Amino acid sequence: MTLPTDRDALAISTLRFLAVDMVEAAKSGHPGAPLGLAPLAHLIWTRHLRFDPADPAWPDRDRFVLSCGHASALLYGLLHLAGFDLPVAELERFRQLGSKTPGHPERGHTPGVETTTGPLGQGLANAVGMAIAAGALADRFDRPDAPLFEHRVWVLASDGDLMEGVSGEASSLAGHLRLGRLKVFWDDNRISIDGSTDLAFSEDVVARYQAYGWRTLRVEDGNDLAALEAALAAAEAERERPVLVAVRTHIGYGSPKQDSAEAHG
Repeated sequence: MTLPTDRDALAISTLRFLAVDMVEAAKSGHPGAPLGLAPLAHLIWTRHLRFDPADPAWPDRDRFVLSCGHASALLYGLLHLAGFDLPVAELERFRQLGSKTPGHPERGHTPGVETTTGPLGQGLANAVGMAIAAGALADRFDRPDAPLFEHRVWVLASDGDLMEGVSGEASSLAGHLRLGRLKVFWDDNRISIDGSTDLAFSEDVVARYQAYGWRTLRVEDGNDLAALEAALAAAEAERERPVLVAVRTHIGYGSPKQDSAEAHG
């Protein structure tokens, strides 16, 4: 095996192996999404997300929502590498009673977790509320020479998230309110726990979000760092309406079970 030769590749491989090691140690969990989403998550956290691990409650921090909460091993790896109070010992206790790394993220339990997620669609709906709240705070307290609330809301959402009614209703509201702080990245891996998403889902998600009034972008290869960065920069620059970025990923990337329901966990 050839070792990574650049910092991005090393960080992405580290995120992937941390997730796999956590699931293997627990003998349970969901490795597929972390393997597919690691490049995107790495770029969000290292180049765009504003946060302070020494002050997780900083009022103007960006909010990061892992709406696909079953991919929690990815979030815990990110929090650990970013310097939050989540040591390796806690990663080793993934999904164990009393650990800071439960099977699904829980707000108030793990430093850096913004909202409890697990039921699909819930995290995206929470993120819409966060974007509404951010705008309300800015309207009330910002001054022309002193903007106090500039934070954005970044979301990773799965195929399953976007199948849920709660996410559709919240997304419609976000488009109506033109929530430009909201940036949603769709993990378009086309696999569910039951198999191909074609078994139960065939709608044009991008067209639906365009109808909601969102700006939409596509990345055809979730491992193409240049394409991901271009989409991230465009999403960050958009201030007038919410953004959905459809990212074609591969569940269980690099594993023998890639692109199969067996990789889901």
